[in-house]
Amino acid sequence: MIDAAKDGFIGRITLNNPAKHNALDSAAMRRIIEVLDGWRDTDIRAVILTGTGKSFCAGVSLTEVGRGIRSDLVLETLCNAVENFPAPVIAALNGGVFGGGVDLALSCDFRIGVTGMKMFVPPAALGIHYQPSGIARAVQRLGAQMARRVFLLAERFENQALFDSGFLDFQVQADQLQNVARTKAQEIAGLAPMAVQGMKKSILAISRNDADTDAALRIDVCFASHDHVEGLAAKREKRQPVFTGT
Repeated sequence: MIDAAKDGFIGRITLNNPAKHNALDSAAMRRIIEVLDGWRDTDIRAVILTGTGKSFCAGVSLTEVGRGIRSDLVLETLCNAVENFPAPVIAALNGGVFGGGVDLALSCDFRIGVTGMKMFVPPAALGIHYQPSGIARAVQRLGAQMARRVFLLAERFENQALFDSGFLDFQVQADQLQNVARTKAQEIAGLAPMAVQGMKKSILAISRNDADTDAALRIDVCFASHDHVEGLAAKREKRQPVFTGT
């Protein structure tokens, strides 16, 4: 159900259960967490998270919910793992995003969607209280008023509305999705990884209104790095820099 592969500096995780619209049971979510944990201290500079079939993710398995299993708690752990992964994560949304799948998408740093896709969060229609961490992420990414529309009205969004709301950073035709995601991942992989990953930490801290106590140290490390020397040399010599993460 979960396929994972590493190609150079880029990791790819694919939700591969199209018959169930890539709904995630606890085992599948733990598998993604395991993959990310295994990649945390490697040379990966970008991750693409995508799916197969008509939907990106239909959220947590309703079969488990119906059996009283709190798989939403595992989803919270998964989304935190994606959000806090050191390198940027790109959601390549191959189709509809529903329920907890919305939080999974919002936990990524960038979202590329396909034309015709839809987004819908139904807990209010099911008597379920969405996880506060997921609501907080929606407020941080989309703003409080958009979050009200998503959660309190259970409004359905599609096409241009997803782009206008800020849910999507880019919108492409379905046959272009994987190429565009790969291109964006390669662009990130070509940048200085310590700078990119350090600034990701700063963006997260600022969006959460958290104290970023290590920011000054990260700045000093980047200024003293080989990559900083390489970046200046490449600019001076009018060539593409080759960053090593040192």
